[in-house]
Amino acid sequence: MNFFQTIILAIVQGISELFPISSVAHSVIVPYLFGWQLDPSFLKHNFLEFVVMMHIGTTIALLIYFRKDWAKIFRSIFNARDSKQTLKLIICGTIPAIILGGIFEKNITNAFSDVVSAASFLILNGILLFLGERLRKKGSKRLEDLNWWQAIIIGVFQSFALIPGFSRSGSSMTAGFWMGLSNEESAKFSMLLSTPVIAGAAGLEIPKMIAHHPAGLLSLSLTGGIVAGFFAFLSVYFLMHWFNRKEINTMGPFSIYCIVMGAGVLLSKIL
Repeated sequence: MNFFQTIILAIVQGISELFPISSVAHSVIVPYLFGWQLDPSFLKHNFLEFVVMMHIGTTIALLIYFRKDWAKIFRSIFNARDSKQTLKLIICGTIPAIILGGIFEKNITNAFSDVVSAASFLILNGILLFLGERLRKKGSKRLEDLNWWQAIIIGVFQSFALIPGFSRSGSSMTAGFWMGLSNEESAKFSMLLSTPVIAGAAGLEIPKMIAHHPAGLLSLSLTGGIVAGFFAFLSVYFLMHWFNRKEINTMGPFSIYCIVMGAGVLLSKIL
């Protein structure tokens, strides 16, 4: 990876990690579209760690944007009178990602070089967003109205993001719609739920990168993390306003984009 490639990938990562369009798929597709001849060994052994560093920037952006919510959650831990419902829901929703991520980690790493697989699942992600919008009921629940098993279901859907092409935010927001959450509350829970998962993945992979990174990769990764964090903050700002203002067809544009992008990549491989 060079500096130019890092900046481009970080911008795409910062946007696609929170937009329901799959950051993992775009991490595979963008190098293909730009014709980057990345070393297969780098893709297999170092690319996951490189992407995780950009996830740290995303995590920081989410913590800053939802700082009041996280402050309230942390205060509830030490105050017996405060409700711990949100904390319990986040814990329940995080469990599936921890279990499934541990089981399928090796398969995820190997998928980073498979453009056809990423494009195919990106199309399926678009279909999921479309169905999620069409099959939903008009939700009015607040986050605190969820119970523990509904949070686990949302967490299972979030785990679809382990498959390159499925979006973490898109899958969890769709499940949130089906659980009866309002647009804004579903988007908010999706963002809160993704924070510990992204941070946890970063915590596991950073030591590996420090120990085994090629020369110059660490500085490029730090640059990528800063750029990704900046664009992630802009993305979450846009998304929260988008879901707050729109009552219907919130997923429509993202669904169309995923299907068109995935189909376009598959056609380019065929032709």
